[in-house]
Amino acid sequence: MDDYPLLNLFWTMLWFFLWVMWFFLLFKVITDIFRDHSLHGWGKAGWLILVLLIPFIGVFIYVIARGRSMHERDAKQIKENEAAFRSYVRQAAGSGGGGGGGGSADELSKLSALKDKGDISQEEFERAKARILA
Repeated sequence: MDDYPLLNLFWTMLWFFLWVMWFFLLFKVITDIFRDHSLHGWGKAGWLILVLLIPFIGVFIYVIARGRSMHERDAKQIKENEAAFRSYVRQAAGSGGGGGGGGSADELSKLSALKDKGDISQEEFERAKARILA
């Protein structure tokens, strides 16, 4: 290891890190191209060809031209996932195990169990409890 100084090791690590980050950005752009519903066939094909044939310039052009909408699609995806999760929790908390309607006490105990497991937050618990008691 005497012929490979410590500074060269740091430079190698830096370049490796940048290389990994580059691939992360490239894959992020490619997935965003396919996730965008406003782009149609030829638009997606054009961006994909640009990004794959001239990777550095293509990715930088894509980020400059469509970076804001890329962020908006990410935020929309997060909101949709969160809404789906909340819907699932409400469905799991609301659906009974066949016993024939134990009433609000049974629903409150299920909500309490979900809160204790950490599936719903205290705020969600309070809202659902108020809805059941109303």
